[in-house]
Amino acid sequence: MAVTEDILRSYLRPRRVMRRLLTTGRGESRALAYVMIACLLFFVAQLPAVSRQAFLSGGEPGFAALASGTFMGSVLMAPLVLYGVAALSHLAARALGGQGGWLDARLALFWTLLMIVPPVLLRGLTEAFLGRGPETSVLSLLTGAMFVVYWAINLREAERPRPAEDTTRPGPDAAPKEEAETAHV
Repeated sequence: MAVTEDILRSYLRPRRVMRRLLTTGRGESRALAYVMIACLLFFVAQLPAVSRQAFLSGGEPGFAALASGTFMGSVLMAPLVLYGVAALSHLAARALGGQGGWLDARLALFWTLLMIVPPVLLRGLTEAFLGRGPETSVLSLLTGAMFVVYWAINLREAERPRPAEDTTRPGPDAAPKEEAETAHV
């Protein structure tokens, strides 16, 4: 399923989407892709406000300098910090009885970040057009609340015990039953 469809489905049924991601899309490469895409889009969301700030300050510091600093923080440093936050959240969940793994906790956090990209982009555009004001504050508060709620839901799903795999059913690579019986004769 496309990531954009998963994001939209996550707003209504976050546990179901998270459960599917945990069972089908496991892998460090996927988790890394989620966090890097989210951080890159957070950077893009900040660019209109950075442009406005450079314009209103008379070009000192210039747009390039402000954008470079924003890029360093958003795309290069934030993923490292987020890996640490995911580890701490896993340790906290483990202390409270969680049974997930380190990758599950990372996937829960990074997926939540990717989920809240649309409201973050809206907040960035609002700040670019209206500046910092009550509208931006309300959107920031709503986005933060969405993040906390969805992260809690996703982390709970990631840390809950999952049933063991059923080894009695053959996998997709298993031979048909008749062939399997005659192969042992």
